[in-house]
Amino acid sequence: MSKSAALNLARTTPAGGRDMPPRAASATAQLQALLHLPPGEAFDSLLKVHEILGAELPSGELGIYEAGGGSTSFLPSDVLRRAHVTVVDIDEEQLRNNGYAQKTILGDIQTYRFAPGSFDLVICYNVIEHLPDVEAALTGFFASLKRGGLALIAAPNPKSLTGFVTKYTPHWFHIWFYRHVLGKKLAGLSGEPPFPTFFHPLVTPAKLVAFAKAHGMQVVYRREHESPRFPEMRRRMPLFAALLDAFAVTASTLFRTADMRRGDYHLILRKR
Repeated sequence: MSKSAALNLARTTPAGGRDMPPRAASATAQLQALLHLPPGEAFDSLLKVHEILGAELPSGELGIYEAGGGSTSFLPSDVLRRAHVTVVDIDEEQLRNNGYAQKTILGDIQTYRFAPGSFDLVICYNVIEHLPDVEAALTGFFASLKRGGLALIAAPNPKSLTGFVTKYTPHWFHIWFYRHVLGKKLAGLSGEPPFPTFFHPLVTPAKLVAFAKAHGMQVVYRREHESPRFPEMRRRMPLFAALLDAFAVTASTLFRTADMRRGDYHLILRKR
């Protein structure tokens, strides 16, 4: 997708876009289209993330490290406007598609290191599930932060229904699903998701939080939210989606787990 900065709507729009004035509703629709996020829990949680970043990050120029970065930023525009963004990615095509970073580095986020205390914010958005060595990546993220700096991590939850299916099915099935269920015709082509997934144990939210706390980080925000795949399927294939909804509710009850439809999460951490 083409790059544009995410709009900062969180402080001016109610979650989900209810009862918004026309101008705010239009801006919300633009953001949803830009990020390919349907209305729902995932989008509401992202708006909350925007609100927290706007309130917690220091005023003035910001140093931001984006670990894995393609054509689109999930950060609010008022943050990007005053930021020097450094992107590290192992894929040259992803770096070529990036139009918002001031510096791009071809490198592996598991091993690439910056000087300690270099950044106000590290963002790793839908990337850690693709890494075989998440521990190494996280250690590097935390070390690169200034004291009081923030880390924003977004990822799928491997213990959810979508996470379980993704983990235990072959990559060709993921491409088929994106193309024929989600309607993403370019899925699997060069530079296009879905990408191969490892699901290191630290991707699980509880284990990630425990690891972060042990490495001097504290939780500012954590929300496990319904995967955007569910509202997409409800729109495109309502009968199939209804069957999945029923299956997820039944499985959650039988296994006494949290709602298995909550397939993704946002986590904001602060360095103590």
